[in-house]
Amino acid sequence: MVSAPSARRQRSRQQLLEIIRGHPGGVTRGYLSAVTGLSRSAVAEGVQDLLPGGLVIEQRDHGGSSRSRGRPSSLLVPAAPSGAVVGIDLGHTHLAVAVARTDGELLAEQRESFDVDDRAEAAVEVAARLAGSLVAYSGLTMGDVLGVAAGIPCPLDSVSGRTRPLGDHPSWSDFDVREELSRRLERPVRVANDAEMGAHGERRFGAARGCRDFLYVKASHGLGAGLVLNGEVYRGATGAAGEIGHIQLPGAQGLCRCGNRGCLETVVSITALHHQLAELRLPGLTAGSDGPLTSLGSLGVNPVAARIVTEGGRVLGRVLAELCNCLNPAAIVIGGELGTAGQPLLEGVRESIHHYALSASAHAVDIRTAQLGLRSELMGAVSQAIEYALIQP
Repeated sequence: MVSAPSARRQRSRQQLLEIIRGHPGGVTRGYLSAVTGLSRSAVAEGVQDLLPGGLVIEQRDHGGSSRSRGRPSSLLVPAAPSGAVVGIDLGHTHLAVAVARTDGELLAEQRESFDVDDRAEAAVEVAARLAGSLVAYSGLTMGDVLGVAAGIPCPLDSVSGRTRPLGDHPSWSDFDVREELSRRLERPVRVANDAEMGAHGERRFGAARGCRDFLYVKASHGLGAGLVLNGEVYRGATGAAGEIGHIQLPGAQGLCRCGNRGCLETVVSITALHHQLAELRLPGLTAGSDGPLTSLGSLGVNPVAARIVTEGGRVLGRVLAELCNCLNPAAIVIGGELGTAGQPLLEGVRESIHHYALSASAHAVDIRTAQLGLRSELMGAVSQAIEYALIQP
């Protein structure tokens, strides 16, 4: 006869399950021991109770969370309920929607150009309508959707839940995105800043898998960072953490959309670099273009073009070096349109970090480009929608 588990073992099992469900990207047994204070043997015992019941799944971590060449560590991930989720990415000049199963398998995805900055309510309306169409295209109904999450292109006040735009975009001023999307989709919605969503995307599906201390930098028309510290997203007192684009640079005088002069994003942004590259009159790059720099794979043969992009990386790296001294991250993942520039940009970032950051911090950090490319924020929204679905009773 098998005896029932003790009350202590049942409590430990429930505690471990709650933590694992709160980290859909996976956690290690060592992490569970550290955050709960339970001994390794107690954690092993609790995990052994969860695995046979199908509440938790064990996977190998192939994401390169450390630089060791040994056997990949084992990650414990929550089992997904049957159903679907919707992820929404509202960028400055685009919107994207994806429908996925709760295990992360994509069913449908679409991205469209749209003036999101100046048409907040219209962007929400189009995104909601597109979500409904993609759900139907996937052979589902909104009743099958267990979670919805959206990333937005401006700070979100974590107290009021309303937007706090930095520039002259009155349509986003004090706008309740969560309420507007929930009303249209008839589903509760999670909302976060797009850089935070990028961090979630790269952590679950991309270059930051298994990483507990990293910065995701969305380098696009503006610059923002999603901060993951000790395994948790850090948003600050009111949700405005990570606005690195508004760190001021000595000697810079460009007028920024925030009202100050000399902000980082006036010097390093996809628009600023495109204007500089356009002066070279290289094929495919014009003064009016501000899209991805994936073409730099071919532009790399042009030393002047490579130098411009590398210098932009040096300027960005000078700011990131200070963050390395402050936060000591294991990785920095660079995404957004500027992140598609690849090695020319990374070379400049690495050079500045190794020059300006303290040796201990500089040697600890790995500089990577976003594995998901321009889809980091969208897949981050999918990740957060999955997390919402997992915590439902």
